[in-house]
Amino acid sequence: MTRKSFPSHATGGELRDLEQPGYYGGFSTVSQKKSWEQATRNVVTDRIEKVPPIRFFSQDDAALLGAVIDRVMPQDDRSVERMIPILPVLDERLFKNSISGFRYEDMPSDQEAYQLGLKAIEEMARERFREPFVNLTVHRQELILKSIHDGQPDPANAVWEKMPIHRFWAMLMEDCVTAYYSHPWAWDEIGFGGPAYPRGYMRLENGLPEPWEKDEQRYEWNAPVDSLSQLEEQDAPPEHQSLHGHGGSH
Repeated sequence: MTRKSFPSHATGGELRDLEQPGYYGGFSTVSQKKSWEQATRNVVTDRIEKVPPIRFFSQDDAALLGAVIDRVMPQDDRSVERMIPILPVLDERLFKNSISGFRYEDMPSDQEAYQLGLKAIEEMARERFREPFVNLTVHRQELILKSIHDGQPDPANAVWEKMPIHRFWAMLMEDCVTAYYSHPWAWDEIGFGGPAYPRGYMRLENGLPEPWEKDEQRYEWNAPVDSLSQLEEQDAPPEHQSLHGHGGSH
């Protein structure tokens, strides 16, 4: 499969439909798999080849959480074929009731917390905008989610009186980030060489690259024009506007 040329994206425009986002064009972590032992190779390749089915969430809840994930961990820059499956990984954790070994005393179980959180998000969308969350524009979806992020739900909802809003948000983000950056395609994006065992690392001093690593090729880009961050940036005074290209693709 032919890779897109990254220098062609150094325009400051939006990034869309990329086979491989990031500053390491053409780098492939799984191309190193011959250097891994078999168990590691199986674990990593399964993350690409064996996406778990949705078993915990109902069809409606899965669609709602998918829309939420699209806003908190957007993949607008990726082609459909290279989307990282965040929702299935999160669903599998809840289906198996896998936890980190502890639970805050003021939080319900993770399974119940997600069900309550989704209920609140849907009710907030319908109360504020008279539409289901999945039907809202990107801007309106982000307004709902930013109010949750800020700990000031707009509109208020009874769920947040039963469950600390900041703990729900932290759990959601931890699950999304963990699912994303445990996937080999995310490793390609950040130039991570994957498991070091049993190969190990050769160059441990002065930040020298390993033979299999690629040089970083930075480029400028803009957030999608309908995103809340982009709209706020356009309205900000010039001295408060950020420089493009200083962040990642998310």
